[in-house]
Amino acid sequence: METKLTSEPVPNGVTKGGARIVVDDDEDVLSPTDLSELLAEGTKESHEKAENCQFVKDFLRGRIQRELFKKGTEALYFVYSAMEEEIEKNKDHPLIAPIYFPTELHRREALGRDLEYFYGEDWETQISLTAGTKPYVDRIHEVGEKDPVLLVAHSYTRYMGDLSGGQILKKVAQRALKLPSTGEGLNFYQFEGIHSHKGFKQLYRSRMNELELDSETKERLVDESNRAFGFNMMVFTELEEIGKTTEEEVQDAGFGHSHAEIMEGGDINKCPYYAAKMGKKSFLLCTFNGAVMESTS
Repeated sequence: METKLTSEPVPNGVTKGGARIVVDDDEDVLSPTDLSELLAEGTKESHEKAENCQFVKDFLRGRIQRELFKKGTEALYFVYSAMEEEIEKNKDHPLIAPIYFPTELHRREALGRDLEYFYGEDWETQISLTAGTKPYVDRIHEVGEKDPVLLVAHSYTRYMGDLSGGQILKKVAQRALKLPSTGEGLNFYQFEGIHSHKGFKQLYRSRMNELELDSETKERLVDESNRAFGFNMMVFTELEEIGKTTEEEVQDAGFGHSHAEIMEGGDINKCPYYAAKMGKKSFLLCTFNGAVMESTS
């Protein structure tokens, strides 16, 4: 795949340092040994477990309590704060630098704006790292300090899922929670530095697959991705338990989308949980706390 820099407007690409990265629309020629393909094959079982979480099913149907959505946003804030802190520390690492796109991808600031909308100006005093999210955050800090290459697995599963299914999740949440059409409370889903989600995902996949990794390291990255699934399911379980004790009506199921409805057209932008087309078939964490489902484009 050819990439180039230009200052001219282009249909596909991302702003980068005043220029725009252009990505060809041609499909990549992938190998079974490419990291994206290994991740796809190696996380099938984890994906099947995650997609059957009750919290995921309820969210898809629009049956989401406002309080749970706020708590989920809190969890994301702590996860992305940890991940982006460690990415910044390791941005010059030879295996991190090629996939370092802070302007395009980083979500901490956007999540902060969402939390300010939900909690007010003193939002930072009202949120806390919960027991269900702490192991995830601790693991990210651990790999950032001791084994930075594993950040590749965490950033891949999070950011590519955000770019793939965020728009339908945004619509479900906006309708179910009656959030403003101007986007307040949903900044997390807005990637203002990316002109084309598809083009950027192609670029990111190419950069990742070009990393000089031996087979053992690729195997460890697959293992780490599976661990990330587990951490996300812990967050789901915690949110589910919180929901049982929260006295709040959920919206009618008709507001949301069933998995079958979303999958019917095969449009990648219609599937909230199953990630980017990072190969013929790929498995990533969901946009919202890591739920996953399957999509082809």
